[in-house]
Amino acid sequence: MTGIFDTHSHYADSAFDEDREQILSELPDKGVRLIMLAASDLEDSAVNSKLSRKYGYIYAAAGVHPESVDETPPDYIDTLKSIISANPKIKAVGEIGLDYHYDNYDREKQISLFRRQTELAAQLDLPVIVHSRNATEDTVDILREYRPRGVVHCFSGSAETAKEIISLGMYIGFTGVLTFKNAKKALKALAAVPADRLLMETDCPYMAPEPMRGKRCESSMIAYTAAKAAEIKGMDVQELIDITCRNGMELFGIKD
Repeated sequence: MTGIFDTHSHYADSAFDEDREQILSELPDKGVRLIMLAASDLEDSAVNSKLSRKYGYIYAAAGVHPESVDETPPDYIDTLKSIISANPKIKAVGEIGLDYHYDNYDREKQISLFRRQTELAAQLDLPVIVHSRNATEDTVDILREYRPRGVVHCFSGSAETAKEIISLGMYIGFTGVLTFKNAKKALKALAAVPADRLLMETDCPYMAPEPMRGKRCESSMIAYTAAKAAEIKGMDVQELIDITCRNGMELFGIKD
């Protein structure tokens, strides 16, 4: 299997501190063609930029995750603009969005963070990488309002929600969750997503697919996720890899 585009990864994560360079140097020999790095905060955004400069097959996003809202300085938009403008390999704003999973979340702060970064993406003519956990209604409301180009990553919603997101012109990204035993909801959503709106991702170092579940995830493991997705879509695995790679390149403006 060749031509994998991992459209959402976190190689700036400390889980890769001991062997990051070794892993990133070996992935092209494991069938990985392209990688998009998603950011969690300003520090991640800067590290992503450096990694994209070092490795030709790696591209990056810059943005602030909703869980980082309390540690984000008031001038974060200016910092993001500076990081993005300095590197043409930064192709998206993200990951951004809403996360209401934990009891102590600040809804209004998260919504403000999401709105401002979505506005920044529009100003810079970049797509967004959207995180949404336990916040479907507010996430979709904001996407309806702004109509950004982009992807809702690590999709965990219903087939009906997937259809609405697609109707807004966005893509849907799926992770190794598709391979889990309790993945019925995700598989129904996958079945509702047209092939030309589908992206494959790892969210590594998290979400390793079966049979690697519990291990540190890396981009070549998309092979397992793609095999499950191809089964559900009634497609050849390599065909699905090729289509999702083209989709990612189109979304992020990456040329051959």
